[in-house]
Amino acid sequence: MSRLLSAVILALLASLGVGMTYWLQQGSATHIAAQQRLIDSHALLDVLPGASFDNQPLDHPLAFTDIALTHSTLLGGYLATRADQPSAVLLRSQTVGYAGSIELLIAIDINGKLLGVKTLKQAETPGLGGRLAEWPNTWLQVFTGKSRNEPADSGWALKKDQGQFDQMAGATITSRAVVNALHDALRYFDEHRQVLLENGAHE
Repeated sequence: MSRLLSAVILALLASLGVGMTYWLQQGSATHIAAQQRLIDSHALLDVLPGASFDNQPLDHPLAFTDIALTHSTLLGGYLATRADQPSAVLLRSQTVGYAGSIELLIAIDINGKLLGVKTLKQAETPGLGGRLAEWPNTWLQVFTGKSRNEPADSGWALKKDQGQFDQMAGATITSRAVVNALHDALRYFDEHRQVLLENGAHE
């Protein structure tokens, strides 16, 4: 009888141990996922001035995906708000560079001015177009404050294409692709401003 009792107690203890381990793993997994999301959020949102929003933009996706534009594709977007009012839109743009696709995160304020640009993915030549991935990025910072009409359409090109912008040294194709993608995104925002801000605000 004592052996049976010992076996039962041992089995109960083993079950309790397994249950506690599972519960701890589940709790830890949730916590780890939350922490990873926070890290991802900070990594993405450093393209926005910190005082420009007080929500979690990644929790407020915009209602569109895969919109083909002239030189790029908009993969999606997010709405940033401050005091429950729209303050900026984040657009995920994909274009084609020298060695493959380039994915950008483009932040635009409610007046259509570019707040910042960050490279999310790229496969360009290291030391040339690959410098696009550096953060902060001196070349990308040149576009801050620009809008669809500042400069005019003809200015949204590289200087070697009679436009306004310098290229990254040794990376003409990469630079041209990014300039065109930024102009695409600003044009799309300008043409769909009301829908983007209102739809995002009411999700």
